[in-house]
Amino acid sequence: MAKIRKFCAYRRLERPYTRKSKYRKLSFIKSTPHSKIVRFECGNLKDKFEKKVDLVSKNALQIRHNAIESARLSSNRMLEKNLGKVGFRLSIRIYPHHVLRENPLASGAGADRMSTGMKMSFGKPIGSAARVKEGQTLLTVSVNKNNVDLAKKALKRASYKFPCPCSIVVR
Repeated sequence: MAKIRKFCAYRRLERPYTRKSKYRKLSFIKSTPHSKIVRFECGNLKDKFEKKVDLVSKNALQIRHNAIESARLSSNRMLEKNLGKVGFRLSIRIYPHHVLRENPLASGAGADRMSTGMKMSFGKPIGSAARVKEGQTLLTVSVNKNNVDLAKKALKRASYKFPCPCSIVVR
């Protein structure tokens, strides 16, 4: 299996040239890669909670779908361990629409027979990313008043998975 390219190649927000359309002929990207995010809502979806704690981005950038899933897993594990499955609600507030592409360039012996260099270098889809603006909410945890500190810790743990500085806001 091929290694994932470092995300510094895709982090900057540029004008997207990855249009997806419900009409195949109008799409620049013919196939969209599978997203690794399993679920966008976790925990107790029925009850109302007193407080909401948000994880807010401080920069505008792109966040890859496997980073979002990794953040969800780490925070959800901590919340479930301490509050059970009904003591919180975790929501992912961003969606990876933007398709990431890669132009594979071969190196080493025999590379001249396989590679075409940068000729027609639109690239093949390798993954998807969410385009995030400065000040946009990434994750939201809803809990009762006495569990706000635990929700802050869980979001702090999730912020380590994102490639940007984040702040935690209690509403």
